[in-house]
Amino acid sequence: MATQPHKASAEALKANPAATPQRAMIDVVLDSLDDAKAENTVAIDITGKSSLSDHMVVTSGRSHRHVGAVADQLMKALKDGGYGNARVEGLPHCDWVLVDGGDVIVHIFRPEVREFYNIEKMWQAEFSDNPN
Repeated sequence: MATQPHKASAEALKANPAATPQRAMIDVVLDSLDDAKAENTVAIDITGKSSLSDHMVVTSGRSHRHVGAVADQLMKALKDGGYGNARVEGLPHCDWVLVDGGDVIVHIFRPEVREFYNIEKMWQAEFSDNPN
């Protein structure tokens, strides 16, 4: 008699909700930013480019208040997703808020500040080992 592993594992998940597989942090981040109506969101895979993180996300809020609200919602989504408390910088001023979740670093800017620093251009550039 053949076993049905999918049915058995589905029953095990229902019996033990703590065994539910955790969503990838980048998915939690992108969904949260979308829900918070963040604008012009760009996700950059920096695996191999930096030891700081695997992904960097750059996004914008429409105003100081919107930047702060996006950051607050993102921190709550990360905590609710099982990723603990993210480290945050810049929340009092809300021009540029950095949310460091470990595997994903999120920069939330007001549009003028984002245009000035243009950090996504730097991180999207291809790096070469050859200096020539």
